[in-house]
Amino acid sequence: MNRVAGFEHGRLGGELPPLPGLSRPPARVALWVLMAVIGSLFFLLSVAYAMRMHFGDWQPLPEPRLLWWNTALLALSSAALQLARSRPLLRRRAFVAGGALALAFIAGQLWAWRELVALGYFAAANPANAFFYLLTAVHALHLAGGLVAWGRVAHRLQRGGDPQRLELGVALCSTYWHYLLLLWLWLLALLWLT
Repeated sequence: MNRVAGFEHGRLGGELPPLPGLSRPPARVALWVLMAVIGSLFFLLSVAYAMRMHFGDWQPLPEPRLLWWNTALLALSSAALQLARSRPLLRRRAFVAGGALALAFIAGQLWAWRELVALGYFAAANPANAFFYLLTAVHALHLAGGLVAWGRVAHRLQRGGDPQRLELGVALCSTYWHYLLLLWLWLLALLWLT
């Protein structure tokens, strides 16, 4: 048969050699690409926010105190996932705690939005309100997407399995949570320091 670069016509003739310089798992590379795309989205939203706030109809809404509690929940969630990553003996409990705290953050966001609506701060009433709801909702949606991945890793932690694969899953979730925490702190600064 005709052999071309390790392949036989019609079937694989052995394993492909590793690509030079590719020492990171593809899932880790994919996560960094995803975070770059998310960062680009929030950068563009931030630029639009900064440009729009200079118009005369901009009326900033009051700072809901609940957002500071939510920030603490997200920071604790990130810390719990870091603990799960660095302490194998506490991995399951810390990982579950990190996910539960992230769910509490999202519930707290819903509660903050509900309080603002009860006070008459509707999204359609003012461009500043619309941006607040948009920025915080898009962040919460990215955290909810992370919870899908978190759920898959939590399920594998319960079942057991390949320790390297579990360690990678925990590390990826931890990295993503740290990223979302930094992104949240950026949004808070944007919303209340500008």
